[in-house]
Amino acid sequence: MKLKNIGFIVLILGFLFAMAYFISTNSKSVEEYDTTSPFISNIEKTAVVTGKVIPEDEVEIKPQLNGIIENILVEEGDVLNEGDLIARIKVVPDEASVYRVQSQVNNLKLAVNNAERDFQRSTDLYAKQIISQQDFDNAELSYNQAKENLSAAQNDLEIIKKGSVSGSTTANTNIRATVSGTILEIPVKLGDQVIQSNNFSAGTTVAVIADLNKMIFEGKVDEAEVGKLYNGQDLLVNMAAIPGEEFDASLKFVAPKGTEEQGAVQFKIEADVTLNESVFVRAGYSANASLIIDTRDDIMVISEALLQFDRRTQAPYVEIETGNQKFERKDIQIGLSDGINVEVLSGLSLDSKIKIWNKTEPIKIEAEESAFDQFTEDN
Repeated sequence: MKLKNIGFIVLILGFLFAMAYFISTNSKSVEEYDTTSPFISNIEKTAVVTGKVIPEDEVEIKPQLNGIIENILVEEGDVLNEGDLIARIKVVPDEASVYRVQSQVNNLKLAVNNAERDFQRSTDLYAKQIISQQDFDNAELSYNQAKENLSAAQNDLEIIKKGSVSGSTTANTNIRATVSGTILEIPVKLGDQVIQSNNFSAGTTVAVIADLNKMIFEGKVDEAEVGKLYNGQDLLVNMAAIPGEEFDASLKFVAPKGTEEQGAVQFKIEADVTLNESVFVRAGYSANASLIIDTRDDIMVISEALLQFDRRTQAPYVEIETGNQKFERKDIQIGLSDGINVEVLSGLSLDSKIKIWNKTEPIKIEAEESAFDQFTEDN
């Protein structure tokens, strides 16, 4: 019997809750809307390009000979001048090359000995006036050429074995900076084998050097915006690693060919960055560049929040006041937008009163929920 009474009371409370909710929702006053009018302003459409800041030129230093890294004299981040020593390599001669050149040296020694005997014989005959001056000169020339060829072959053999010729002021085993700048990377370590750069191989990079005082911004823009860019256009560059700092930049390159990325065609751009001497910018910082791609001055605009779009045609329209809290649809043409305001090309005048859409507020039923919770706790 007690359970039946509790069930009956719950049923009555549920009915009262439903009635209170119905009365509260139907007793609201008619919602009133505010209005606003178009106004004259300027609009600038900006594009934000993501990219990075890199040195304008990076130079890869490569060895002149094959060998093994014997000593590294610098570290990443060091500032070098042109000609400064970076590393030394120990030559590991190719056995076949050594054998070939050694054989050439031996053959040239025989040729020198033979030319020397001919020259000595010609000297004796010339002294007795048996041969002409021309024959004597030819014998002397052959002897001198043989000695020169032998010297060149001996130098080649020494270069193959040691990397340089004895007495030379420069050694091919010394790897030096070809430009002034900061060492960005040393991708080798002691004991690594390196290969010289030649027609068949790019060679091993021993160090990468760049001038960090000449930096560029490199990024990509969408094909819809690339047509509005031009050389010399101003940009503002912001770097994630240096918050609060903006750097001026000037656009200097727009790629003539785009690349497709995730269904969209992107074009690479480059811009010279004006650095601040008080801020050190490292190579490879991620950055964003903002640039103005279109602008309108002294035009009629409205807030984008006032716009509505036809569900079928997607044509823009607003609702304008025709009487006291009476509104009707008005189709308009819009132009440039900056994401906050939009240009109105036709359909409105400065004295038009446009409906401002009020925010939807949630229904307040806290009182009814509290009463129901209290009843549950009591029973």
